[in-house]
Order: sequence, then structure tokens, then C-alpha cells
Amino acid sequence: MNPNRGDVTTTDDTTALDAAARSVERLRLSESRLARRRQTDCGPSENARAAMRFVLERTDAGEDVTPTLIAEYLGVSTASVTGMLDRLHSGSMIAFAPNPADRRSKLVVPFDRGADPDDIDPLTAQIRKMVRQLSDSEAKKVSQFLAQVADAVDQECT
Repeated sequence: MNPNRGDVTTTDDTTALDAAARSVERLRLSESRLARRRQTDCGPSENARAAMRFVLERTDAGEDVTPTLIAEYLGVSTASVTGMLDRLHSGSMIAFAPNPADRRSKLVVPFDRGADPDDIDPLTAQIRKMVRQLSDSEAKKVSQFLAQVADAVDQECT
């Protein structure tokens, strides 16, 4: 058993519950380390990746995307989004188009319409592959549990 890898051997329900709580904490720490690595070592930041997924999904749904919508979606200032979009534009990941509904605004469009959101964040593709190994009932329980964890995280310090 390697406790750093999340391998768990349990003998009773309390131990299993403790192991689940430790696993969630380990996930949160791993996500935090990943976010720091992505800021310095590994391409676009987590916010930039989330913005790209948002642009691709909304554009594919036939919706217009503006920098303001991206800022609202990410919960950050429009100033931070402007810098991030400039970097994504420099990296040929997005383009800008005039907004026909508002001449003062611009639309954000994917530079490569054939881009797959999983290519922007390969970790998402890997997680989807792991999820396919779960039964429907297991997936439902995991989904419900992680939704509760996400809600708890979102409520922290509000």
C-alpha cells in the first residue's frame, strides 16, 4: 500500500469514510499543485484553459462569446481576461471578430474550429476515460459526492 498514491485498504466503515475524506483532501492538494505548475511550467493557466473550453462550447452551441461573458464565467475581472485573451491570441488559440450587436465590443472565437476541448486540457480526457470504467450507479454516487464537495469549496470564505 502506498498512501501517497491513494491506495487504501480498509477494515471497517469508519476507516473507509476516513479514507474517502483523505482522498478528497489529496485531490484538492493535487489540484493546487497542478494550478501552480500550469502557471509557470506547462502552457496556459487553468483559467485560460477554462476560458478556451467555454469559448469552444458556447461557439459550438451557436452563441456569441465576449470577453465580459468569459470574465463572468471565470469570476475574474475583465482586466485579467484581457491579458489572458491577448496571450491566447498570440498563441493562435483564439481570434477576435467584430460584434455585430455592439460596435464597441468584440467577439472571441476559436482560431481552430476543429479544436477538441480535450486537446486543450488532456487531463480532462484522461479523467473521462477513467470514468468510463465505473458502473452507472458508481458514477452517479461519485458525481453526487463530488458535487457536494464542489459546493462546499465554493461556499468557503463567501
